[in-house]
Amino acid sequence: MPSCSLFGGDLRGGSLLQAEGPDTGKTVRNPPIQCVLLRFLLRLCACLPAKCRENRGDITMVTRRIMHVDLDAFFVSVEQVDHPELKGKPVVVGGRPDARGVVAAASYEARALGVHSAMPLRTAARLCPQCIFVEGNFARYSETSRKFMAILAEFTPFIEPMGLDEAYLDVTGFESLHGTIRQMGYSIKKMVRSELGINASVGIANSKVVAKIASDASKPDGLIEVAPGGEAAFLAPLPIRRMPGIGEKTEPVFKRLGIVTIGTLSQMPAESLKKLLGNHGEHLRNMALGIDDSPVQAREEAKSMSRETTFGEDVHDRQVLEATLRYLSERVGAGLRRNGRFARCVTLKLRYSDFVTITRNCTLQQMTDADGVIFDAGLKLLRTALLKEKKAVRLVGIGVTGFSESGRQLSLLDDTTLRLEKLDKAVDRIRGKYGFGAIQTGRTMKLKELFEENERGYNLHTPGLSR
Repeated sequence: MPSCSLFGGDLRGGSLLQAEGPDTGKTVRNPPIQCVLLRFLLRLCACLPAKCRENRGDITMVTRRIMHVDLDAFFVSVEQVDHPELKGKPVVVGGRPDARGVVAAASYEARALGVHSAMPLRTAARLCPQCIFVEGNFARYSETSRKFMAILAEFTPFIEPMGLDEAYLDVTGFESLHGTIRQMGYSIKKMVRSELGINASVGIANSKVVAKIASDASKPDGLIEVAPGGEAAFLAPLPIRRMPGIGEKTEPVFKRLGIVTIGTLSQMPAESLKKLLGNHGEHLRNMALGIDDSPVQAREEAKSMSRETTFGEDVHDRQVLEATLRYLSERVGAGLRRNGRFARCVTLKLRYSDFVTITRNCTLQQMTDADGVIFDAGLKLLRTALLKEKKAVRLVGIGVTGFSESGRQLSLLDDTTLRLEKLDKAVDRIRGKYGFGAIQTGRTMKLKELFEENERGYNLHTPGLSR
């Protein structure tokens, strides 16, 4: 990687800086201020109006470059890092083969045998009896995702995460830091592989949609760069299902019209598509031509926080439902306190055995981050719902909204509330040191009879990975 010495010194964009000395041997990830300033100046240039960036004298036009980075078979890859004996084998993440629920992720070896995401676990077991089924560990996946996003942030501050395992990067004007954008892509792949042990696929183009399709086409462990002006030619031969926004319902509509490739879609009259699909049809045609000026935007702060789980078998037992609700409420409360937030509204989610799903909510008198307050509100909603409907429950969840970081007026809080808040924080400290399962409340003890425990809490055997 070429060095940058514009401000003096050896500044390698995206590289690690080793701090050696008597008191440290740690890897420092904070880039030097010179690199930050240089990146800002390059980005500022890229954001200038087009007429200011045309080739006039010594001012050169800056071409927009977007990168899409996607981790290959993410959940499975994390499991293979933690359990090397799984490498090269057909692995399915999501639950036991005899359990209800669906495949969350499948290794490429399992995919070759017909297994794919969202397939019922029992179907996957019939198709691939030799598959190795793994429950999954969402906490571990979240931890790896945070490290992945931190790696991307070393290369550009302009990142739009799309879930745990993929993100768009605006890398316009960053060539001088990395030689070329393509070299930048390879550097990202190398660092992800070195630090996480996972392969990443990369697509580079002038727009988000083409970069996404390019990264999909490069899987596994590839890199495809679409040259400026070559977008339509790259997209033309690809099947229509590769286009984002075309799913199981839209694809048959296009096939009936003889539209089977992205190229044939791009040749359709805009008016015809608009009549067929409204404004969405015109938008799809533009994307088929590689036209997409949507910006890379940082993820907005979450407006809600929730936990839910799907039971392995439908549940009639009210004590089990209430104990699970308490456990999930503690998870939500801990999340609020960890992020320094308070919530005003509590929402209960139930899915019955016939897949009918309901949500019920209530507004609290005071903003809260307390486990007990969240649970009490959810419990009232649960009991009311169970009185009205006697069906077994398949899924239960609880969430909070109406966030604030300003807290409450302490003068309005009674001594009992203040003591409970201190208790929650003490429990947080114990769990932070020894694991979530280190201390239990009375009501959640019921779950000891049903589920396995580990340092992260209860393993609820849920296809949703106990989010």
